[in-house]
Amino acid sequence: MELSYRQQQILNAARKAGRVEVEALSLALAVTPQTIRRDLNELCARGLLARVHGGAVLESGVANLAYEARRQMAAEVKERIGSLCAAAIPDDASLFINIGTTTEAVARALGNRRDLLVITNNLNVANIMAANPHCDVVVTGGMLRRSDGGLVGESAIDMVQQFKADFAVIGASAIDEDGTLLDFDYREVRVAKAIIANARRTFLVADSSKFTRSAPVRITDMGSIDAFFTDHVPSAALREVCHQQGVALHETDPEENRA
Repeated sequence: MELSYRQQQILNAARKAGRVEVEALSLALAVTPQTIRRDLNELCARGLLARVHGGAVLESGVANLAYEARRQMAAEVKERIGSLCAAAIPDDASLFINIGTTTEAVARALGNRRDLLVITNNLNVANIMAANPHCDVVVTGGMLRRSDGGLVGESAIDMVQQFKADFAVIGASAIDEDGTLLDFDYREVRVAKAIIANARRTFLVADSSKFTRSAPVRITDMGSIDAFFTDHVPSAALREVCHQQGVALHETDPEENRA
């Protein structure tokens, strides 16, 4: 069965922004929220979208969304997560910040902090932190991934291994219910593994849309994480994994778990 004109519009919007919301679609397409939910359910049943709280995201199992779509997706949520994580990082600390739009939100939230040393393989993070005159920035070498400003490869790993930082702030493209953290680029994952291995404490930052996505490359599991900063964790199984592994769970919107 072919998509209806309205369903095609919804899919086009998701491809452009990465995420669509029921209420916004209802207003834009002049139909009821119930109609939009039916359309989303059908698109999800076909494997084109994946449902999340309040809407849907573009389904992606082997290729990541474009950087601009990821940057816009849940942007306000990511800023809150970034602020929550930044509050746990003291002045006069050293930290790794790796590739990701949520890790970039952490960097923005650190904009007025003092005496930080930031080591990063993310050119966007480097530019954000460069605006803080009280922060020293070390940029790893490596192959530039033009799509998102990430630096990957052996040179990036070698530079990371020269440091032992107080904290690592890492992201993930997908999180399974068993606590496995996943990403798309094997080269990026190798740098992330080096960052985790050379940090005294590791902070994971990821919004709840990552629980509905899949990716093919394993980064690590929750046993390597000290604290997880997110908007909410609706999965009881994943919450139990965090508890069993001693991961401190910090949620910006914990009431969503009861919705």
